[in-house]
Amino acid sequence: MPSLDVCFSPELLPLYNLTGKIAVAVDVLRATSSMVTALANGITHIAPVSELEACLAYRDLGYLVAAERDGVKAEGFDLGNSPLHYLEEDRTGRLLAITTTNGTQAIRLSRAADEVLVGAFLNVGAVADYLRKANKDVVVVCAGWKGLFNLEDTLFAGALAERLEGDFELNHDATLAAYHLYRTAKPDLLGFLSKSSHVQRLERLHILKDIEFCLQEDTYTVVPVLKEDFLVPAE
Repeated sequence: MPSLDVCFSPELLPLYNLTGKIAVAVDVLRATSSMVTALANGITHIAPVSELEACLAYRDLGYLVAAERDGVKAEGFDLGNSPLHYLEEDRTGRLLAITTTNGTQAIRLSRAADEVLVGAFLNVGAVADYLRKANKDVVVVCAGWKGLFNLEDTLFAGALAERLEGDFELNHDATLAAYHLYRTAKPDLLGFLSKSSHVQRLERLHILKDIEFCLQEDTYTVVPVLKEDFLVPAE
């Protein structure tokens, strides 16, 4: 039986051996939620980029460019880091390049895995189905906040563990912690997270709608998978 492990921060990834495993990168608030929403609403593929200048350069190739630093849209970009941007108008067939404070770094640092998926509450069931079929060991890579632990990404790991219970070994301490934390928070995720640092940070930016949207489960069935340098919907 394959196992599910959880890395609470990209800073801890050197302690994990990703060889032969699937990495699920998650940044619930809001990068991976935005990526899932973008692909589910017509964006063809996504270039996750680490640096602002490199991301902006994609505009010359016809891409929409999206960037966020410290929760705020970066100056000179088409979009910030809100999943709701991909619902405002039809973006079918467009290409997207995106850079964020935490999420794009987590994806980049996960590349040693056999496969890199992008997860969010919005597609947690679809990710679970994909992993069940793949039948490989999994490491959930939580983006955290600037290297620190955060609650929302850990709760996603717990939600995924609950979906995979019975099909995956959940005997790593980090997985057990995430699982039980999620079971505690599940009746009211927003209430549980209301005092968390990142939710308070985002509430100060007046984007409660984004938070509420990102905490919905199973809104989409798309599973973004990294193919070379681009995220595309899994076949």
